[in-house]
Amino acid sequence: MILAAVIGLAVGVVVGMLGAGGGILSVPILVYILGQEPHQATAASLVIVALTACVSIIPHARAGRVRWRDGLIFAALSALGSFAGARASALVAPTVLMVSFGVMLSVVAVVMLRKAWKMRRDAGDMPGGEARGASPLMLLAVATLTGVLTGFFGVGGGFVVVPALVLVLHFSPKKATGTSLLVMIIASLMGLLGRIGTGVELNWDIALAFAAASMCGGLVGARLTTRVRESTLTLAFGILLAGVALGTLVEALPGVIRG
Repeated sequence: MILAAVIGLAVGVVVGMLGAGGGILSVPILVYILGQEPHQATAASLVIVALTACVSIIPHARAGRVRWRDGLIFAALSALGSFAGARASALVAPTVLMVSFGVMLSVVAVVMLRKAWKMRRDAGDMPGGEARGASPLMLLAVATLTGVLTGFFGVGGGFVVVPALVLVLHFSPKKATGTSLLVMIIASLMGLLGRIGTGVELNWDIALAFAAASMCGGLVGARLTTRVRESTLTLAFGILLAGVALGTLVEALPGVIRG
């Protein structure tokens, strides 16, 4: 529990600062460091992400970095997908679940690193912070996909929400960070509801110790956001995703090959 709390503090800083990272960090940590079974870890991760996002969103909201209407619409559209993804996750072998997780992170990492490179090449950060309109069909597709991935992999969805808000709906990275926390709260709760009746049991001692420390770290990370350039946030997010993807694939692929 002490180890879970120490790691949780660091994870919380990442979540508060980037508006993502809670699930993509906590799932591999719970599995490979704290010894949780993958399905158990994905359920615990949803508890950790939801609680951390509830705390982390407060400084972002006070600074005007949360677009409430857009975030609630996005979350509502993704809710059904999150529930369905949670049900589907229980049917997948643990090793396949972790390899799929690593592959998905790799794809998103490449997209965000390319975006960061373009922002720096074009002399910096995106101006403004207001979203330009996206077609209703595009919004529905992106939100539903976010929900499915959230429920399936046991993550808050910030790793998909932040790129979606930046690349598809054209939010500034800082407003995408704040708004994604709102989406993460709702999506995580739906993912937990989708796991009811699937036979997955939580280790509440570890989950709550991790979550409590992560909540403290989330407050620190949220305040650090104001001091960092938006292109730097995007680059940091991409590097984080790439690193977690590599570590997950290195650990999970041998099990699939042997299987």
